[in-house]
Amino acid sequence: METHELIEEVRNWGRAKGIIGHTGQATEQSQLRKLCEEVNELSQAIHTNDQAEKIDAIGDCSVVLILLADIIGISFEECLTSAYEVINKRTGKMVNGQFVKDNN
Repeated sequence: METHELIEEVRNWGRAKGIIGHTGQATEQSQLRKLCEEVNELSQAIHTNDQAEKIDAIGDCSVVLILLADIIGISFEECLTSAYEVINKRTGKMVNGQFVKDNN
């Protein structure tokens, strides 16, 4: 399945579950709490080096972000494009395993 199709399927799932859409009951705050929960699960998976759980948690974080963007009224694709346009021009270096951007 193409990425854009998969993102639309996530939105369809969110509408069917009453998270987003006309009958959606989720809020920005509730989705933020859900994202924190999923990030904590990712942290635990990294800590225990559980590859299957890492995959699951990253996927779950992605789902929450797609739905959160919809609730806010923007598309996940727009957010990702915007972020890429910024990082694509960014310079910096790796320090202790983390990319540190230059102060441009």
